[in-house]
Amino acid sequence: MDKRGSRRKRSQRSERARRAAEEGWGETSRVKVWFRRMLLWGTGIAVLGLIFLAIAVAFAARSLPSYYQLKATQNAQTIVVRARDGSELVELGPSYGKWITANEIPQVMKDAMISVEDRRFYSHPGVDPYGLTRAVYVWATGENRLGATSTITQQLARNVFLNSNRSLDRKLREAILAMAMEWKFSKEQILELYLNKVYFGGGAYGIDSASRNFFSHPATELSTAEAAIIAGLVKAPSRYSPTADVNAAVSRASVVLQLMREQGRISASEAQVDVSAVKLKPEQGTNSVRYFTDWALPQLDLLLPETFEPIEVWTTLDPGMQKAATAAVAGNAPEGAQGALVSLDRDGAILALVGGTDYVETNYNRATNALRQPGSSWKLFVYLAALEAGYTPDDRVVDTKVSIGGWSPNNSNGRNIGETNLRTAFAYSINTVAAQLGNEVGFGSVASMARRFGITTPINTYPAMVLGSNEVRLLDMTRAFAAISAGGNSVTPYGIVKVTTTDGEVLYQHRRARSTQIIPDNVTRGITDLLQTAVQTGTGRAAQIGRPVAGKTGTTSSNKDGYFVGFSSGVTTGVWMGRDDNRRVGGLQGGRAPAQAFAAFMRYAVKDRPVEEFETEVQVPEWQLDEEDDFFFGDPDDYYYIDEQGNLIEPGRSEGPEGALPGPRDEPEDGSGVEVIRPQQPRVQRVPPPRPQPSTGRGEDGAPQAIDDDFLDGVIGRDR
Repeated sequence: MDKRGSRRKRSQRSERARRAAEEGWGETSRVKVWFRRMLLWGTGIAVLGLIFLAIAVAFAARSLPSYYQLKATQNAQTIVVRARDGSELVELGPSYGKWITANEIPQVMKDAMISVEDRRFYSHPGVDPYGLTRAVYVWATGENRLGATSTITQQLARNVFLNSNRSLDRKLREAILAMAMEWKFSKEQILELYLNKVYFGGGAYGIDSASRNFFSHPATELSTAEAAIIAGLVKAPSRYSPTADVNAAVSRASVVLQLMREQGRISASEAQVDVSAVKLKPEQGTNSVRYFTDWALPQLDLLLPETFEPIEVWTTLDPGMQKAATAAVAGNAPEGAQGALVSLDRDGAILALVGGTDYVETNYNRATNALRQPGSSWKLFVYLAALEAGYTPDDRVVDTKVSIGGWSPNNSNGRNIGETNLRTAFAYSINTVAAQLGNEVGFGSVASMARRFGITTPINTYPAMVLGSNEVRLLDMTRAFAAISAGGNSVTPYGIVKVTTTDGEVLYQHRRARSTQIIPDNVTRGITDLLQTAVQTGTGRAAQIGRPVAGKTGTTSSNKDGYFVGFSSGVTTGVWMGRDDNRRVGGLQGGRAPAQAFAAFMRYAVKDRPVEEFETEVQVPEWQLDEEDDFFFGDPDDYYYIDEQGNLIEPGRSEGPEGALPGPRDEPEDGSGVEVIRPQQPRVQRVPPPRPQPSTGRGEDGAPQAIDDDFLDGVIGRDR
């Protein structure tokens, strides 16, 4: 019984073991079956995925632009602005530099970029499987996000076709485009496109632009250390830029050199170069220069046909003068006030232009856009009109109280000096004399004179306009004074000399504007005499620079604006100072801060120019001379004239009651005109005798004529 029971138990255990074994084998079989199925499905899906990927890459490759189209594609125009000496003033817009072909790119530049950005560049198909796997592993073992895995080809695809967001969709499209580019282009073409298009910071796209911006030479001349600096910028251009942080750039370049050595691209000795010894391009001070470029560059829309290629704009600006002008304005402007300066050469070329004390603080251009009252500097046009009407600097005038249509101007000192001459009245900016002159010659004549000299803003003809109540631009006022410096000939300001491509092709060349004489020579000499006296002994004494200077001050009511405009040795400069909100500036007068800024600038501006004396001797035109009148009208004893008392004197009879005939009398003075006192000069109004009558006869050639030659010569003035 015991034996049978024992056998039964053993039999039951064996059965259970057999059944367990059968069940285990079945489970294993099922796992193997499922594994085989998953493998088959996975392989099928992978094959289908590869097929779809190949189709997507093929379609993408077909739709890609050609290599030459990609090479020619620029995202925006680059403008390099150059000074009159050819030096670079500022570079605006993205800079692409010159295209460097694969053969021209230094091998050390290629090696540096590949070492730091894509060490397996020459072996992957656009996407680096090893790098991608490593990045996924790092992410799966604790990193919060997928690390950067972009190859050089992927970066190129992103820069050319995509944006920089981090979405999965963008990454997939980037990968497809990268493989399409690898399919369509060679490795050398891809590397060439990349190195000419990648962004290196500071507006520089491509290695040539970066090399020129940071090292002042083309990319074809890059050294090992310089190549390492440029290659290190791609990761974070703003952080590692040499112009932003030299130490960061040097540190990053050392990492690049170490990677190049580890990958066998350079020797250990080459990796020891002193990156900190690299000579960086000196940083350009572009603050005030932007006032000039803001005025000049919009003119390109009119000067050039539509173009998107990089261009170089050669200008008239003198870097040294611009620096001196900036310092003169900033150093003399009263606290809380702004200032502006414009300087023109004798042909209208703008040598310096400052539109404010700090461009970064405010880019409003007060030299070309602001409309401000010029004060007494406007008297230039009043006295020009008077000189053209026959006045001379020595003519006597009277500084006395005057009322014109209810307007009664006062002098700044509140006093009247009585009889003086025109020169003194101008030099000391006597308001009452300017008012009387304007009233006599006509306020419309003054406005017309201002228009003749290039004032473009609206001009009213109320009496107060003679004291500078019209608003003007500083550039226009400087232009007007430049015309006096140019001998009474019109001057047109310009700032662009020529425009070229980066290869030197001339797209635009400035042609000097036609200049016309706008006032007679005697008027030019007369006003120059007045302007020089204003600086020598008058209100503009602070503008003296040790050589002849002619100019005029201007101060508006309540000291809101201060002006000085003048010229010397062919350079004309205008200075304005005041507040943008038009509030009073304590102590601001044209003869102080503006004149001092003028002098500070002009000492530098004319230091290399010869001293030029002004022509101030007034020569009355021949047609105004008494001798000419005598010749035209005959001997004085042969015609009637009127004496100072208004008596008509017969020919051959002496003055006085005995020889006088009844005649018109002078109208009494009403105080509205200027009382002119010409010493030892009788006021004589000559009445010409009857003109000769025409006669017929024959000319010198014997041909018959209706009117003889003597009569024609007398009528048309040919005999003069």
